[in-house]
Formats: sequence, C-alpha cells, structure tokens
Amino acid sequence: MLAGSEAVTEEQFAESMTERLAVIEERLLDRAAGQTDLVTESAQHIINAGGKRFRPLLVLAASHFGGAVDEEDLIRAALVVELTHVASLYHDDVMDDADIRRGAPSANRQWDNSIAILVGDFLFARASTTVAELGVDYVLLQAETFARLVQGQIAETVGPQGGADPLDHYLQVVADKTGSLIATSALFGGMVSGATPEVLETLRAYGEEIGIVFQLSDDIIDITSDVTGKTPGTDLREGVPTLPTLLALRSTDPADARLLELIRSDLADDGALAETITRLRQHRAIDDARAVVAERAERARRMLDPLPEGPAKDALAALCDQVVTRST
Repeated sequence: MLAGSEAVTEEQFAESMTERLAVIEERLLDRAAGQTDLVTESAQHIINAGGKRFRPLLVLAASHFGGAVDEEDLIRAALVVELTHVASLYHDDVMDDADIRRGAPSANRQWDNSIAILVGDFLFARASTTVAELGVDYVLLQAETFARLVQGQIAETVGPQGGADPLDHYLQVVADKTGSLIATSALFGGMVSGATPEVLETLRAYGEEIGIVFQLSDDIIDITSDVTGKTPGTDLREGVPTLPTLLALRSTDPADARLLELIRSDLADDGALAETITRLRQHRAIDDARAVVAERAERARRMLDPLPEGPAKDALAALCDQVVTRST
C-alpha cells in the first residue's frame, strides 16, 4: 500500500471540500476580472453559468494522499485547472458554432466569435499567471497539458488519417482533449501534498481514465437527454464523431440503413436532426456505449487499489459510479 496523508474523518473531508470549493468559486470570478467591464462580463460569463467544478474537486481530493498542504497553493492549483477548462470552452463553442453553454447563451452568441476567442485567450493567460506562482514543475506540466489539448482539437478537426480506425482515433482525441487536463488535476493535488512518485503515477493514470469516461458519458447524454445545459444532438449537427455514432456506424444491418444515412448527412435541418436523435435513442449503439462506459469506469476504480483507504479514496471511487449512473 502506498503512503497516504494523516487520516481524516468523512465529516472533516466533506467540510474541507465544501469550504475550499466556496473559496475557489469566489477566486475564479476574481481571476476572471479584467480592466474593462466588457472583459470582466464576458470572462465571467461561463463561470457564472455554473458547472460541476469536477477538476477542482479532483485537485482537492488528490491532495489527501501526501502530507500537509499549503492552503494557498492548493487553491491556486484548483484555479489553474478550472481556468484552463473554462478557457477551452470559449474556443470550443466558436469551433462548434454553439448556441447554448450550461443553459445560457454561449459567449459567441452573446457577443461574437472574435470576443469569445479573445476571452478564451485571456483566461488561458490568467491560468498561466496563476500556475507561475506554483513553480516550474507546475508550469511544465501545464504547458504539456495545453499542448495535448490543442493537438487533440487539431486531430478532431482533421479526422482520422491514413486509414486509421475512427473509433481508436476518437478515443485518442478524448484522451488528449479531456483526459489530459483531468489527469493534471489529480497530479496537481498530489504534487501540492508532496505525494510520492508512485502515488502521483496512480493519480495520473486514474485521472486520465476517469476523464475519458466522463467524456464518453457526455457523448451518450448528448443523444439521450433533453435536460442538459446544451442543445441535444449538438455534436451530431456539427458532424463531430462520438462514441454512440461511431458504434452505430459499424453496423452492417440493412435495417440501420436510414440511420447511417442520416448520421453521414448534413443535419442542419431540425427535422433531420430530430429523426436522427430518435433513431439513435432506440438503437443498440446506446447500450453498447453504456457498456463501454461501465467497463472503463471499473478500470478506473481498480487503478485506485494501491491508494490508502479513507474518505478521499472513497470520493474518487464514487466518481466511477457517477459516470455510469449519469448516462443511464
């Protein structure tokens, strides 16, 4: 068993998480403030719309697997990953021509594409300023993570090359675009606590895997749910490959011909998009996608085995259950 931090009770763990998340929420808005009202309003737009704060949660939970932590460094680490995530959402919405983000008009609709791109850049700069306060090791990891984010976006944009398997290509895109920053979130928490190299590697591997699973779960929700903060079928309309559509496209059943034709077509028409969503919801690809999520969530849970027992490990394990139940 790998060495862990001094034991805390479940009540102490929950209380510390709640208190720290409240501080992070306040500091996020502070870090997003600019020199003009326009910059401040637009940079705080997505933050004010809410969110799961999944990445800061991972930073906080992972900080329990080392020794004593510097409270300010812990908050800084959580701010870095969330600012980076929020910044990437501004750019994603421009590339996806999105209308809604977290139940509110996307920044590119509220203002325009140029403002949204520049605000994303501004928030990346704020994340860079914050990570510089943590030290060179954190700066290097943040830079490497950012490079993976960008390369994942490029790979998604150009699609699989040279006869590569579309599903394998997509899973690598998900690892780079989503898994990398979530892995960094777990690593940052461990680094702030001075965790051992063995613990850090465990946290990194778990973070990347659970990050991939969360995105795959979102793929399913994009098709099956009408109550998310985004328009259902956004990825379908934009022609972005996702787990359910890629699994459906593997079908050789003649009965699926209409669905496959729709997936491959221009879904700008609302009626065509609605028909595609209806057909996909009834297709076995949804169950197959849920099976992939459940399998990979269990893989992430097993990765936690070397960590010491306690509320922090229980919290990380609970995430493995949540990614399964949220997509069913």
